[in-house]
Amino acid sequence: MSQLVPLMVLAPLLGAGLTLTAGRRRGVQIAIASLTMLVSLAIAVALLAVVHLGDEALVVVVGGWAAPFGIALVVDRLSALMIVVSSIVLIAVMAFSIGQGAADGDDETPVSIFYPTYLVLAAGVYNAFIAGDLFNLYVGFEILLVASFVLITLGGTAARIRAGVTYIIVSLVSSILFLATIGLIFAAVGTVNMAEISVRMSEVAPELQLMLHLMLLVAFGIKAALFPLSFWLPDSYPSAPAPVTAVFAGLLTKVGVYAILRTESLIFFAHDLSVLLIVVSMATMLFGILGAVAQAGIRRMLSFTLVSHIGYMVFGIALGTELGWAATVYYIVHHILVQATLFLVTGLIERVAGTSTLTHLGGMLKRAPIVAVLFFIPMLNLGGIPPFSGFIGKVALFVAGAEGTTLQVPQPLVWVGIAIGAATSLLTLYALTRVWNLGFWRGED
Repeated sequence: MSQLVPLMVLAPLLGAGLTLTAGRRRGVQIAIASLTMLVSLAIAVALLAVVHLGDEALVVVVGGWAAPFGIALVVDRLSALMIVVSSIVLIAVMAFSIGQGAADGDDETPVSIFYPTYLVLAAGVYNAFIAGDLFNLYVGFEILLVASFVLITLGGTAARIRAGVTYIIVSLVSSILFLATIGLIFAAVGTVNMAEISVRMSEVAPELQLMLHLMLLVAFGIKAALFPLSFWLPDSYPSAPAPVTAVFAGLLTKVGVYAILRTESLIFFAHDLSVLLIVVSMATMLFGILGAVAQAGIRRMLSFTLVSHIGYMVFGIALGTELGWAATVYYIVHHILVQATLFLVTGLIERVAGTSTLTHLGGMLKRAPIVAVLFFIPMLNLGGIPPFSGFIGKVALFVAGAEGTTLQVPQPLVWVGIAIGAATSLLTLYALTRVWNLGFWRGED
């Protein structure tokens, strides 16, 4: 089954090439893209079954070149779960884009470029999740960067070009910092393979370890939209077409969180920055949710809640315990599904009402009851109302914090983080309830 591992990246790249050759033949492109994503999902499910039942990771060294020069692809339970969830979200968003194109034409998502780029984006996501070395992780990020820049500027409007320029500049800064850090790590330990780095990092001087650790955190923190590195997200994501915004919100920031989880649990487990991470997680929660409460547009409000809930995930990582990491993985999966759903529903709201600005919305419950239900359920979920997955995820994180963390983190600080997390959950529910009252419950003006 290890032969299937490279296909997770090769299949969408091959599909992208085939859809590009199809030009403007919409039906052919949709058929190829749909088949490609279904094949990717089947491969992902098969890999998850193999690693779960076999209880060991699948490792493929591309070309037979061993570390430190070879490219290692690794599929364990975590990466297998992430590629399965990513495939499901990518298929759902693509189905939405197909329906949107059929109903409204291709002005928002021009078919000749959208589907090839979308498949390249999928390849980048998969490559990042199964990368076994830092340089291949960097390659995954760069594939994402190129594809996402094209997608975020679809339509060529001034707002989208401006948002795309901001996005590309910030992403390039992160990429340059990440690449520089990879070079320093290779110079220090002689490899970029993450498993080997974890063994050799103890031989590196503590001061150099600290510098490398901080550089990686900053690089990944930009991609994950951690405070104060999250300034770019609320202005970039809302300007893109609805399907693009949904897949960006659902997946792209989670790749950054995944990278932080991998490096913290594998490479720097003996060099602790948990106090810094917990403080950053609390600031991210507060900054994000306070920004969400102040917004008058649904897209920007959801973008700020996206930032705030990244704080929950980093809080779980900072605990440094297996329970904290497990709760983080659960919350990542929950948030990918719920956040992508809310952005897709926002696209439906804009289709029905022509806007997602609260001051111009009203009567959506009467005009589009199905859309109202589709918004209401994930709204309760994101707000942490039982028995939905958002409630379970938050409780799991709070329990993990209450049961103790690494010795370097004062327990009172963890309790402060739990309190801020609970307050953020309430404010999230308030922000979403405000959208419900003004956009759905209130009568038309």
